[in-house]
Amino acid sequence: MPGTASDPLPGAASGHAAETAGGSTLTDRLRAPEGWGGMHAVRHRDGHRLDLEIRILPLRAADGRPFRLLLAADTTRTPWSGAGRSLLDGIAAMAPVGVAIMNTDLRYVWMNEALERMGGIPRERRIGRTLAEVQPGLAVQAVEAEMRRVLESGEPTVGYEYLGRPQSDPQREHAYTTSFFRLEDDAGAPLGVCYMVLDITESYRARQKLALLNRASERIGSTLDVLRTAQELAELAVPELADFVTVDLLDSVLTGDEPKPGPVDTAALASLRRAAQQSVRDDIPEAVVEVGRPSGYPHASHVVLSLLSGTSSLIQSLDADPEESAWAAEDPARAGMMRRHGFHTLMVVPVRARGIFLGAAAFYRWQHKGPFQPDDLLLAEEFVTRAAVSIDNARRYTREHAAALTLQRSLLPHELPALSAVEAAGRYLPADTGVSIGGDWYDVIPLSGARVGLVVGDVVGHGIHAAATMGRVRASVQTLADMDLAPDEVLGRLDDMAGRIADEKADGPGLTGATCLYAIYDPVSRMCTMARAGHPPPIAVSPAGAARVVDLPAGPPLGMGGMPFEATSLTVPEDSLLVFYTNGLILGQGLDTHQGLARLQVSLSMPEAPLEELCEALVNGMPINRPIDDVALLLARTRALRRENVVTWDFPARPASVRQARGRAARQLADWGLDHLTAGTELVVSELVTNAVTHAAEPISLRMIRDDSLICEVSDGSSTSPHLRHARTTDEGGRGLFLVSQCTQRWGTRYDPGGGKTTWTEQPLRPEGTEHPGPGGFGAFADLADAVGMTEGEALRNGDVPGNGRRPPGAG
Repeated sequence: MPGTASDPLPGAASGHAAETAGGSTLTDRLRAPEGWGGMHAVRHRDGHRLDLEIRILPLRAADGRPFRLLLAADTTRTPWSGAGRSLLDGIAAMAPVGVAIMNTDLRYVWMNEALERMGGIPRERRIGRTLAEVQPGLAVQAVEAEMRRVLESGEPTVGYEYLGRPQSDPQREHAYTTSFFRLEDDAGAPLGVCYMVLDITESYRARQKLALLNRASERIGSTLDVLRTAQELAELAVPELADFVTVDLLDSVLTGDEPKPGPVDTAALASLRRAAQQSVRDDIPEAVVEVGRPSGYPHASHVVLSLLSGTSSLIQSLDADPEESAWAAEDPARAGMMRRHGFHTLMVVPVRARGIFLGAAAFYRWQHKGPFQPDDLLLAEEFVTRAAVSIDNARRYTREHAAALTLQRSLLPHELPALSAVEAAGRYLPADTGVSIGGDWYDVIPLSGARVGLVVGDVVGHGIHAAATMGRVRASVQTLADMDLAPDEVLGRLDDMAGRIADEKADGPGLTGATCLYAIYDPVSRMCTMARAGHPPPIAVSPAGAARVVDLPAGPPLGMGGMPFEATSLTVPEDSLLVFYTNGLILGQGLDTHQGLARLQVSLSMPEAPLEELCEALVNGMPINRPIDDVALLLARTRALRRENVVTWDFPARPASVRQARGRAARQLADWGLDHLTAGTELVVSELVTNAVTHAAEPISLRMIRDDSLICEVSDGSSTSPHLRHARTTDEGGRGLFLVSQCTQRWGTRYDPGGGKTTWTEQPLRPEGTEHPGPGGFGAFADLADAVGMTEGEALRNGDVPGNGRRPPGAG
């Protein structure tokens, strides 16, 4: 018998082996073909007795020669004299642990019964063969590499895990944990490797399911996008649970509408659309419809039946499915695809949240993972339940988002007005946040005297409430701007209004904060006056391309109350570019305000580009695809009125100034080629100058501007505002401003910062629907005077006409 196992035991006296009660010697037991185990007494070389627990294992070498492996444990000094035998018996025969011994060539020389049952290969077919020869479905290369490492190094391995398909259950993947240790002779030379293996498939699957559920919590619902959430569900289940997954949702879910509660009816099934799909193959060849297209399931399909019943379906074998022939006849293309790719098992789980059915998810397998089990269905239902809540949240968000977006678009300017003072372009970009739509806005407001108001603002918050509040603030800005208030005064009144909104609690939260920047540009003086309330400063870009941040006092945000705002005026060269924006344009991941401003200034190095293209470049050049906050952007390229289109005269406060003003206005209209406006303009100038001479004080001036309309402005030193009133038939005055309002497109009054006021009017150069625009001569004025009951004295005063107060047509 080769090897140390047949030699006398170390420490035993050679030839002094004690006999047992049956008279058998150790030599007899070594020769026993079935092996032996039990107690055996020997004598130590120093003479004292040793009680050994011995286990003799019959083994066979790779060349077929038999030998014996003898295991012995000294039980002399321990009261656990039977423990050694119990240990050896347990290792050799205990059921779920498989034990095997491999020689140095990694061929089987011994194995216990548990390993036979575990692997499905009998002992006689294993002895003398390698693991790869008897269990090719296991991870044999990795396992044998680990055994070689243990054999060479002598360092044991504990808890080595791997996956494989044993011959006892080749259709199902099992998980194993194995420990390896080297067997040595007395000299320390390796005899082979012993390994102990345990099937941990159930615990492994439990751990995998727990890990999948944890990943589901992390990955499903990362956004408020319905399609993205559905795709996250499909991607999570492949390949760990299924080989191919589809998610189909009702059309109402994709549009944000509210589906009907309860199971889906037959009519609603027609609106089922493919929302997501995922495969273990890159090109997803199993798909018969594209994402976004109608799903087109036949009425007898498992998806339809599951939605109609409101319950999940588990079909472990599609080949034995009694419903297959029914739906395959209705949808041969889908049935052919399933046969072509070898689908053999299926699960269908309705997507349901808050009592509402949103769609269905289908899980398919075509690889040899075995059929879906009830535990797999429970896992799929857990996935779908978590995804369903996220999908329903996304659906609700879609509905709110659409409503907020509609509201905001209705509040933002649909088209910026075409003005001679500036060329303007704007953009709004919602944030990449949970609610998206916010309270950012911009506006371009035509003002008197060919001026223009430029405004940009930001209401804190997102959603419908922020958009509605933004609409209120924007409407207030337009109203205050129409009153021709200075920028700092506009912000002061807005601050008061914001304080009142903040106190409103009945309809939800009030205004929690807002910022605003308001600027007025005058194309005549090329002066731009601006003020801001906690808003980022504007950027001014010269025609040569030099960009600078305007030094403008910040001021407090709106709603703080009690803090003054300060305005700044600067001269702006013609063709300069004024850039107004909200903080979403300059803030980004890893960027502070100063870095964002520096990046924006660099992006404005070519101000001569078309404004629409420049807007796109600024938005697309942001450091992230979607901003972390809403973005409102307003670009304004300034223009200047030519000197020949603006004239100004000063007059003393005496009645003769009325005739002088009217005459100069008529001559100027002739120079501009606007003779057809002479009669109406004479009436307007006469009334406004007469009011200034009669009711106001010097200095009195008349300014006429030829722009898109004819602008007449009369300034005086009084702060009393004229207003329309209803004159009685016996009154000699009070009808002049009524006549002015009838002969002009619009009129109003603004107060000058240094004191006094300016009354202005605008007349269209060519009103629509008239071949010869303007009031039709002075006779039209006389007819209008008669119509309103004007007395001869009032007509004489206003028109400064001798005789009966009527001027013949064409008289100058």
